[in-house]
Amino acid sequence: MERILVSACLMGRKVRYDGAAKTSGDALLATWREEGRLVPFCPEVEGGLPVPRPAAEIEGGAGGAAVLAGTARVMAADGSDVTREFLAGAHAALAAARSSGARVAILKEGSPSCGSLAVYDGTFRGRRLPGSGVTTALLELHGIAVFAEDRVADAGVRLRELEA
Repeated sequence: MERILVSACLMGRKVRYDGAAKTSGDALLATWREEGRLVPFCPEVEGGLPVPRPAAEIEGGAGGAAVLAGTARVMAADGSDVTREFLAGAHAALAAARSSGARVAILKEGSPSCGSLAVYDGTFRGRRLPGSGVTTALLELHGIAVFAEDRVADAGVRLRELEA
């Protein structure tokens, strides 16, 4: 049975920067949860950040690959550099995926860790740019397919391909 790494906030865990969850009501995700396929994980918490915590964005909306390459930082709204914690969390997520055998991840869109389609532009003004978060970039670099929470059906297609 294929396992799926999933953002813990989507499973109802209150781990987001604002102390909230973003619980998904997706029926397929609920089925996978019942089957024991899901590996809930929050890279920001695992990287050492508290709950709640200041919002964070990647400088210039550069994306996770730039953070991995050392050419951009992750900055918190209070001005602190949280790059180290985001990198630690990304590597912990990769380790969790590897240890569980997960080759698919469903992560929270828009997050500087988990976004797969867009990230905020680094100005804390609510503007998004195409790109991925730090964890997503690292997982994809290692062959793990990442899907946003509104693309669970696409993740299901990928799972069927892997199980064929």
